Amino acid sequence: MKFAHSIAIIAASLSLTEFAVAQVSPTPPAVQAPATKKAAEAPKKPPAAAKKQAAPASKPSPSPAATVIPAPTLDNSNVDLVYGAFQRGQYKTAFDLAMPRAQSGDPKAMTMLGELYANAMGIKRDYAKAAEWYKRASDAGDREAMLKLAMMRIGGQGGPVDKREGVTLLASATKLGEPKAAYNLALLYVDGQAVPQDLKRAAELLRQAADAGLPEAQYALATFYKEGTGVPKDMDKAVRLLQAASLVDNVDAEVEYAIALFNGTGTPQNKAAAVALLRKAARQNSAIAQNRLAWLLLYGDGTEVDKIEGLKWHLVARSAGKGDPRLDELFDKLGPDERAKAEAAANKWLGTK
Repeated sequence: MKFAHSIAIIAASLSLTEFAVAQVSPTPPAVQAPATKKAAEAPKKPPAAAKKQAAPASKPSPSPAATVIPAPTLDNSNVDLVYGAFQRGQYKTAFDLAMPRAQSGDPKAMTMLGELYANAMGIKRDYAKAAEWYKRASDAGDREAMLKLAMMRIGGQGGPVDKREGVTLLASATKLGEPKAAYNLALLYVDGQAVPQDLKRAAELLRQAADAGLPEAQYALATFYKEGTGVPKDMDKAVRLLQAASLVDNVDAEVEYAIALFNGTGTPQNKAAAVALLRKAARQNSAIAQNRLAWLLLYGDGTEVDKIEGLKWHLVARSAGKGDPRLDELFDKLGPDERAKAEAAANKWLGTK
């Protein structure tokens, strides 16, 4: 099992409304002749994740101190005003509302300031100030601030790289029930650089995050069960996790769950449902789904034959780097009119002329 990219998230950052997203780069399926063909399994590698952190300039007053500040009794209406402004994209208003609350010791407001500074929202980006506010909120016990500060420490934003502190912060946030922290800590145990590689511990952390409903963790843990990594191999559990992640639009899970449905692996076979899922993932720009869907449309397996639509998805997948020489051969065998129709359909999807 290759884990080369599983820790990419650490070098990047995390925004308040985003979290690590699993990635796959499966190999094309081994497709057989019409109607009896099985969709080949997607690649076997745990996800890579990546995030964004930003930061601005103006100096908060007072300068955030790295000391523990007890959380005050909060006026929930004011907290809602800060978050409501942030949700509406009114970042300068959120900053102005959060600053006095942060100065009075509100850890949630401190975390908000860190987020605004980190992502240049309403103010100039300043990683150092973002880290200071995250640190202050983290010391006050805010688990989200711990997560954000951990990512900054490991990625070297707002200060020197400090993987040890990053791991400690992720562990603390995990203990407080932050699923994204458990997920990212699991990736560190997979990678084996910031901490010794421990796939069993990684699986435990992924289970914690998956049980909390984090789709990226559900997908990653499904991969572990599928391959027997850190846990006993169990296709039934893998498929249940893939189904759960696909229900909340995790594209990689949709593709693998569709393949399981098509082949009847770990779940009753349902080719029509598999095709529907592949269509959904294809429209979400999964080149893997586009390639698999192309084959099924060309051979009418689980759906009506539609050569033009099938080759449209082949051309779209090829434009994303998922070329398929066998489909190229089929495309070349089409008459000029059919090739033109497939190209026009692909160009329309891609938004080109």
